[in-house]
Amino acid sequence: MQSISDSVYIEDHYLGATLGVIQQPRGLIQVDAPPAPEDGRAWRAALMGIGSGPERVLVNLDAHPDRTLGARTMDCSVIAHEKTAAVFRVRPTTFKAQGNETGSDWETIPGLGTVRWAPPEISFTNQMILHWGEKRIVLEQHPGPSSGAIWVVIPDDKVVFVGDAVLKNQPPFVAHADLPAWIETLELLLSPEYRGYTFVSGRGGTASTTAIKSQLELMSEIHEKLERMASKSQSPESTEKLVETFANKFKASSARHKQFVQRLRYGLRHYYARHYHMGSAAEE
Repeated sequence: MQSISDSVYIEDHYLGATLGVIQQPRGLIQVDAPPAPEDGRAWRAALMGIGSGPERVLVNLDAHPDRTLGARTMDCSVIAHEKTAAVFRVRPTTFKAQGNETGSDWETIPGLGTVRWAPPEISFTNQMILHWGEKRIVLEQHPGPSSGAIWVVIPDDKVVFVGDAVLKNQPPFVAHADLPAWIETLELLLSPEYRGYTFVSGRGGTASTTAIKSQLELMSEIHEKLERMASKSQSPESTEKLVETFANKFKASSARHKQFVQRLRYGLRHYYARHYHMGSAAEE
């Protein structure tokens, strides 16, 4: 576990999303959960060593299974954006692991089986502030990776958990994204408003401004190429020719490269079909 400030810690050892915990007099505010059950139990045990009040709450930064599958293991109330809560309202009550379609980390967990979701019990629209001590913990909607994506901002400590808005040395998940909103979100992180902040990536621990700039360049390039394809009325299958180009931008083992290729193949095709090929009626 890595200390980011005197009350904020992160853990990037487990498979899935970067985990966070904010120590407050009232209790612990957790950010995301590991998808593997054994990792969830280990994380809960590690949190017992952090002194704080008795309360516990879990914040999910979006609806991605890599950060929400293990929510029930945390055994506490879950907070998320209203649009993330809406995703759970149309999901089956149980999750059945099958296939390696999306290039997500949970797909590499052996024997995952059937898992019961823990839908958010508390949701909000634009912003929510937790007062569990002298420090304000601000939850804000910042769409891009998904419509329900949020950040956790601790202004007093100048720390911000940005979720999958920024990923370190791995390709983005774009299937449910809004690329113009994502680009706008990254530009905000690079603005004077967040100067001096420590940025916690949704995958890979802390991120530098250089990493954010690289992410911005990548998202802009993806958007530009998809726009160009759409102007020529190309089919969703045509996105296949972009996959290796973007996958080769990331250094990875052969197994990890294969996962990245699948992530991009799934994401680019679904994004293109949703935004350009199926039309506004399908999006609605």
